[in-house]
Amino acid sequence: MRRLFRLWSLAGRDLRLIFAVLRSPGRPSWLAPAMLALMVFGLDPLNLAIPVLGVVDDFVLLPLLIRALAHFAQLGMQRSLQRSRDDRVVSVQ
Repeated sequence: MRRLFRLWSLAGRDLRLIFAVLRSPGRPSWLAPAMLALMVFGLDPLNLAIPVLGVVDDFVLLPLLIRALAHFAQLGMQRSLQRSRDDRVVSVQ
């Protein structure tokens, strides 16, 4: 049970990271649709059709997906910053 609470506390931190990356101008282009898909997954109607699977995906799978999305968003942001630094390099002849 402690691991589940720790997973959710990490997911909260990761959500703040994702929203910060979404607000930045150099965000990856795939992040907004991925976040929308994650929100639809969290609110999907399968929770009502299959209650046991709904609990499993809400309490276990959803924070794991948030964690993975935050990790990839952070990597995408670092790549975009690296590309912008590379674009500023000027060759002198």
